[in-house]
Amino acid sequence: MSLVRGTGEAGTSGARKSSASDPVSWEVAGRVARQALRFAPVLDDATSAKLDEDFAEATERAEALVSELTGLSSADGPARAKVVDRVGWVDANIGSFRRLLAPVGERLATSSGALQQALSPGSKAAAGVEVGLMLAWISSRVLGQYDLLPMDAEDAGDVVYYVGPNIVNLERRHGFPPSEFRLWIALHEVTHRLQFTGVPWMRDYFLGLVERGTSMVTPDGRAVLDSLLHAVSEIRAGRNPLEEGGVIGLLATSEQLATLREAQALMSLLEGHGDIVMSRAGREFVPGAQRFAEVLAQRRASAKGLSKVIQQAIGIEAKLRQYAEGERFVEEVIETGGDELLSRAWAAPEFLPNIEEIRDPKRWVHRVEGMASPVA
Repeated sequence: MSLVRGTGEAGTSGARKSSASDPVSWEVAGRVARQALRFAPVLDDATSAKLDEDFAEATERAEALVSELTGLSSADGPARAKVVDRVGWVDANIGSFRRLLAPVGERLATSSGALQQALSPGSKAAAGVEVGLMLAWISSRVLGQYDLLPMDAEDAGDVVYYVGPNIVNLERRHGFPPSEFRLWIALHEVTHRLQFTGVPWMRDYFLGLVERGTSMVTPDGRAVLDSLLHAVSEIRAGRNPLEEGGVIGLLATSEQLATLREAQALMSLLEGHGDIVMSRAGREFVPGAQRFAEVLAQRRASAKGLSKVIQQAIGIEAKLRQYAEGERFVEEVIETGGDELLSRAWAAPEFLPNIEEIRDPKRWVHRVEGMASPVA
C-alpha cells in the first residue's frame, strides 16, 4: 500500500468536471489548491507504507476501545483507514463540497435575473479560486477527518482520512512516539465515525441541518449590505463580528443564524464528546496523551497575523471554541449524572442541547430530566 496522493490535472474523483449548475468551478478549485501546495512536503515510499500499516492497525484498535467506552457500535461495519497527502485531502473535500452545494446550484439554475449571475463562468471561477485557497490552507493544519459525504460510494460510511505529511511533521518536530500518536489521533476520528454510524438518526439529522442551511442561501445584495453595516456597528462596540461563525455567520439572515446555532450546538457536543473519549482512552492506553494534547492546544492557539484572520474568516476560531465549550458541557453532565445521563443526548434529536444549554449544562440537565425517553 502507499499514501494516496492527489492526481493529475483534473484531480481525483472530488474534482470531476463541473456541471452547468455547479456554483463553483471545481476544476479551478483543484488547480488552485494544487498550485498552492506545489511545495508541500512529500513522504518517501517507506514512510508512506509504514503510515498505511500503522493507521490500519490503530483505527481497528481505536474503534474497539471507543466502542467499549461509549457503548456505540457502527451499523456500517468496521472503519477503514485511508492515508492521504495534502492534495489528496483537498480532492476528497472538494467531493464533499460538491455534494453539499449541489442543491444551491440547482436552485440558482432555475432562478431568473441577478441570481443566475452566480452561475456565470466568471463567478464560478472566482468561487473556485476562493475554495481552492481555503482548502489548501486548511490542508496544512488538519491531521485526520471522518468524511460523511465522500464522493465515491465505496468510501461511504467507513473511511477515516489521515493526512500523512502533517502527522509525520508533528512527530518529528516534537519527538512523538509514532505508535502512540497515531493511535491517539485515531481515537478522536473513530469516535466521530461512531457518533454518526452508531446513533441511528444522527447522520440524517446532521445532513438535514446542512440541507436546511444551504436551502436558505440567496445571494441577496441587500442582505449582504445589512450584514456589513452590522459588522461595522459590532467593531465600533469593541466586538469581533467574525467571532461566532466567521464570514458565514456575518452574512447570515436571522433564520440562517438560527440554523447555524443549531449546527454549532451539535458540533460542540460531538467535538466535546470526541475529546473526552480520546482523553479517557488515552489515559489508559496512550502514555504520551497528555503531552500530545498540550502541544496541539498550543498549536491551535498559536495563530497570529494573517493566519489568525484566515481562521476567523472561515470559522476555525468558532470551531476551537466548540472544542472547549463542548468539552466543558460533557464533563459537567458526566459529573452530574455519569455516562447514563450523557447517553440521553443520543436518544433522539429533541434531547440534543441547544447552544445556550451547551454554555450552561444545568439548563440541559433540568430539561431532559423532565422528558420521557423515546419508545424504541
